[in-house]
Formats: sequence, C-alpha cells, structure tokens
Amino acid sequence: MKKYLSICFAALALGTVVSCEKFLDVQSQGYPTQDQYFQNDQQAIDAVDACYYEFTAGDEMYGRELFYEQICANVVVPGRGRNDMTAIATLNNITGDERMRRVFKSIYQGGLSRCNWVVQQLLLKQETTELTPIESRSLGEAYFARALWHFLSAYRYGTKDLGVPFVAYEKVEGGYNNEIPEQQETVMKNYEFIIADLVEAEKLLPKYEEYAAADRGRVHKASAAALMAKVYAYWATWDKSQWANVIPCVNRLETDYGRDLVPHLEDLYKPGRENFWHVEDCFSFPGNGGDNPGGSEFTGVSLQNGGWDKWNGWGQFKPSLDIYEEMAKDNVGGVKNHRLAVSILEYNDEFQYFGETKRFFDGRDFVTGFLIGKWIQAFAPADPVAAGWASSNGDYPTTSVNFPVIRFADCLLLRAEAYLASGQADKAAIDINRIRTRSGLTPIGSTATWKDLYHERVCELAFELGSDHGYDCRRWAYSGDPEIKALAIAELEAHPRVRVYEDPDDPESDYTVGPYDDFKSPAKVWNDKYISWPYPSEQINKSAGKLKNPPTWN
Repeated sequence: MKKYLSICFAALALGTVVSCEKFLDVQSQGYPTQDQYFQNDQQAIDAVDACYYEFTAGDEMYGRELFYEQICANVVVPGRGRNDMTAIATLNNITGDERMRRVFKSIYQGGLSRCNWVVQQLLLKQETTELTPIESRSLGEAYFARALWHFLSAYRYGTKDLGVPFVAYEKVEGGYNNEIPEQQETVMKNYEFIIADLVEAEKLLPKYEEYAAADRGRVHKASAAALMAKVYAYWATWDKSQWANVIPCVNRLETDYGRDLVPHLEDLYKPGRENFWHVEDCFSFPGNGGDNPGGSEFTGVSLQNGGWDKWNGWGQFKPSLDIYEEMAKDNVGGVKNHRLAVSILEYNDEFQYFGETKRFFDGRDFVTGFLIGKWIQAFAPADPVAAGWASSNGDYPTTSVNFPVIRFADCLLLRAEAYLASGQADKAAIDINRIRTRSGLTPIGSTATWKDLYHERVCELAFELGSDHGYDCRRWAYSGDPEIKALAIAELEAHPRVRVYEDPDDPESDYTVGPYDDFKSPAKVWNDKYISWPYPSEQINKSAGKLKNPPTWN
C-alpha cells in the first residue's frame, strides 16, 4: 500500500518539479520542463502517484489537519494544549491559523498543480499516439484526484457569490504558464468543472474487480460515482435542483458497481490487508504499520498520548460529550448500542491492547472521558509493530487499516437527504434503516424526518475524515429545511462539552479541563458568512488583489 498512497520517492521528486512553489505569487513560474516524461507506463504510474502524495503526507490533510475543523461542530475536542484552536472552534477569524494555511498550500501547491500537469501531459500525448491501458487508467486517476483536490477547495472557500481559483491547464490555448488561476465567479462554476472531471474519470477508470491484486487501493469507477454524489449534494446548498442528480449516482453504485453495506460495522475498521477491500469501500487510504509505515496518521494521532507506555499515540483528538450523548440516544434499556460501542471507548470499557485485556482510563493531558474506538483493533496483538499493524516510527504513527474517505453508507445517507429534499420521506427511511439495521439499532419507522437524517449522518460517520460534520452543519444552517436548520445552528452556536471523572486510583482527585474554557468566549452566533472559511491572509496579500474573500468576510 505504501507504493500507492505514501508515494515513492521518484513520484515525490516529480511532484516537486511540476508544482508551483508559491502558488499565489504574482509573477509567472514558467512552463514545466518535463519534456521527456510519459515515455512508458511506469512514468505514468509515478506521475499519478504524485497527485495523491499530499493527501496523507505526514499529518497534513487526511493525516490530521482537516479534522481540526470538526471542533466547530462539537464532534471532537483537542486532547492536548491547543489554545490556538479557539478561532476555529468559535467560528471567528481564522485567516492566520497555521493549520488552515497548510491545508490551503496542500490543495493548490501539492494537489491541484500536480494533477493539472498530469492531465495536460497525457492529453497532449493522446493527440499523437494512442495511450496504453495503463496510461488511460492513469489519466482517469488524475481526473479523479484533480476533482477531489478541487472539491476540497470549493466547498471550504467558495460561495454562490464568489468561487475559488481554478484553471484546467489543458484548456489554455498555447499551454498554461502557471500564473495565478482565475477565481471563478461562483462556486457553482467550480462544481461544474469538478463534475466534468469525474465524468471523465468514471469513463476511463476500471471497475474495482478489474484491478490486479497489486493495484488494489487505486481509485475505480465506483470512486468517481461516489464523489460525484457528494459534489452534487454540496452543490445543492446553492441550487436545490442538484439533489435530483445525487440519486442516480448512488443508484449506479449499487446496480453497476456492486456497492453495499458490509454485514458488521466493526469489519470496516479491521487491520490487515486481507480486510481492506469490501463492498462498502468507495475510496480510502490504505495504511501500513511495522517498519514500512504509510497511509493516514489519524489512527495514531487520535490514540491516547503515549499509548499507555506501549506506543507513541499523540492524543490530539478526543470525542466530546456531545457526540457520545447523540450516539447514546440509540441505547435501549440502558444497554450501550453496538455503533456506540464500536465508535467510542468510555471509562472502564474493555478492549484488547498489546495482547492484554485493558480497561480504558485516560489521565493524560486534557481529559474528555472518551477515546475514538474505531481504530483500536490495530493494537490488539501482543506485538502490533512486529505484526505490521502499528508503525515502528513514533513520528509517523500509522496503522494497518483502510482509512475511509467515501464509503457506501455515506452515499446512502446522501441519497436519503436527496429523497427528503424532494418530498420522498418514505424512500429516505429505507436508506436510513438499512444503515441502522446493520448495527442492530431500532428502525426509525416508515417515513424519515430531517432530525433522523441529522442524527444518522453524525453518528454513523463520526471520526472519519471523509465526513465533514462541521460543513454538514454549516450547509444545513445556510440552506436547510427549518427542522435541520435549527438543529445545525444549535450545534454551531454551542460549545463542546466534556465529562470529568475521578481517577479510580486516586478518588480524591478529578480531572478538570482547562483550554475548553477558551471556547466559551466569545459567544458563538451563527452568521451566513460562516458557510465558507476565509482564505489565509498571506495568500490574499501575495495575490495583489487577484484573490478575494467573499464580501461578507471583508
């Protein structure tokens, strides 16, 4: 898996050559000088691998940085000293936040520029010679990666009144010279470009079953259809007619590509390559442990700081009391429901850790009373590092899990939302109940409400970086039905809560929480401008007026 999603050094070197070092510098950076590239299949593979690199490079993007944004919707709290998270948590000015700057840089310098170049070069080659099957597949992968990078920018920074910078290199007559891309007049224009790329990707990519075993982990036709469903759903924030396009995308996942729910929720998070590929997976980042770590660091970043003296967890994200209580609404007769048990460890819960049965207790850093439980299976063996399930490098704390970005349950819930938006609450209930039945939860009945949809999305997809509950709440607060709008605004205007416990070995002491007090001031008051984040201030300054925030942020 390291070969594909941690990216070989050759591919990284290529990416460094073809990306603009300072994306928003006013001066042109000139043309790429890779005239001798794409001479064989391996070069095409290396080039497209570089398009993925920044997704999981260290703790960037899907390694850690994206998840800080979830604090604004109270899913998690920072588990360690993160007073600098107050701006994001309270939806206030974040233009100088280091994490947001790194996300922006990864999108434009590390992601879009590389993908643009690969698409352009393969299309140029196609004009003079027929692409090989590997090159054609690589072009499909580059279209998909470009769409995903573009989407990550569009929904974060774009509004109906002002889009985000984008230009397709291959559309520029005479070739693109790496000048500042045009900022689109509306984010809906960005979504048009993204959908167009995904249409091309779906045409060119193989089905998952058509890949050889060594290539599993690459995107496939279902990946493009799944991302397309999500893009249309986000587009519907500004144009409700786009809900009609979500439904056929999800239908296609079932009828054409065989996507379905796995029988048991916990199977989604099993370590070991033999468990990676299943019918629910649409797009994910495979991980490695042992001496060859790779994939998303999030599984180690969110483990207890210091790993109870066994492993170098970072302890940087912990579930809030808010998400625990939302999941606990599905308990029956005081018995913890299965989805809650899989997703969150609370004090005295038993789990297997380094070959022993351990009871969870957290006495490190800032205590919430909980630990993200979805990734804990990787630490069950007596020696997870020797088993290849946990990284031997404490500075790169990956595990051997298939970290989901888009899975079929997410798509079912998008289809349920589309049904609700089009007045088909009975069909929405069918999709929601498929997910609830898988976890042994009580069905909601024959018609769904927006409250049902809200509950299911946050509970089913909690702690998965592909699910942005913070943005779900923001788009619902901006444009949702009155019921879900009220739920979303209440979440966005609230503050994350934690549970305080006594140390069982020292009943006289309890663990109080310091930095969360910072999240209570100033008060959170929803404003429609929060539908997007503002750009990092230094990028605005570099652009000499070419990059602008929406007027509401000025």
